[in-house]
Amino acid sequence: MKIDVVPDITMRGQDDPHGRAAGRRPPTVGQLATGLRDLAGRRADWQALIRFDPARPTRVHIDTFRWLTIWPPGHRAGLPADHGAGVSTLVAGELIEVTIGPDGVTERPMRTGRTRVHGAGPGDDTRELHNPGATYAITLHARPCRLREG
Repeated sequence: MKIDVVPDITMRGQDDPHGRAAGRRPPTVGQLATGLRDLAGRRADWQALIRFDPARPTRVHIDTFRWLTIWPPGHRAGLPADHGAGVSTLVAGELIEVTIGPDGVTERPMRTGRTRVHGAGPGDDTRELHNPGATYAITLHARPCRLREG
């Protein structure tokens, strides 16, 4: 057996042994969910970014893949067209996700500390979020592609 043709399994995460450039891959949904859960537990990393606007939700970029949304009391809004696939978690307050699909309307409360995975693509149902509470709600979000500035 020629040992020099056996793949080196210890090269995991390193440049390709054949000289090809190793491209950076976007995070998986599992990695996003884990990172979001960890970020939610490190409140000091995002708490200073919170901005309250009673007229509309405020979206604040944390980094390339993650953002924070602050939902005013009583506000109801459809999700933006660029929301797409990703994960989210409620860190304060209360929100209800309303889904409008071929089978009717479904309301699901978001629970603090639970991570929710969202799909994207043709045929997705229309979704909106509603803050039924008397206080602001705060959500953390992440998706596997770069966020657009603006």
